[in-house]
Amino acid sequence: MINRVVHSVYFYNLTCPMAAKQKLRIKIKAFDHTILNKVAEQILQTAIDSGAMVAGPIPLPTKIQKFTVLRSTFVNKKARDQFEIRTHVRLIDITESTPSTIEQLTNLQVPAGVDIEIKMISSEKAVKKAKK
Repeated sequence: MINRVVHSVYFYNLTCPMAAKQKLRIKIKAFDHTILNKVAEQILQTAIDSGAMVAGPIPLPTKIQKFTVLRSTFVNKKARDQFEIRTHVRLIDITESTPSTIEQLTNLQVPAGVDIEIKMISSEKAVKKAKK
């Protein structure tokens, strides 16, 4: 699915703080993990094709919301149904991005039900975190 070579290049850039210029952090959320993985693969491919260094997708812990409701009103307090909503999250870091990378990511078509957050981290924050 994802090349291990891409991961090794990313960790090399973390140890070399001067290489980090501008960093994009992409957080993808969805209820369906198969659609989420397809979107993550699509983002990875567009970033690699534009010449950026990519790390990820890193799976973050799944957020589970559980709801308990009564089956009937006024009677049968012991009869209950439980429902849950699972929110799957993936994190992708893009270092050394080009303007074409950002343009291609903003024009990317994603299916319904997928939420994408893109944050730009300046070089000063990336250098401070890499030194720690």
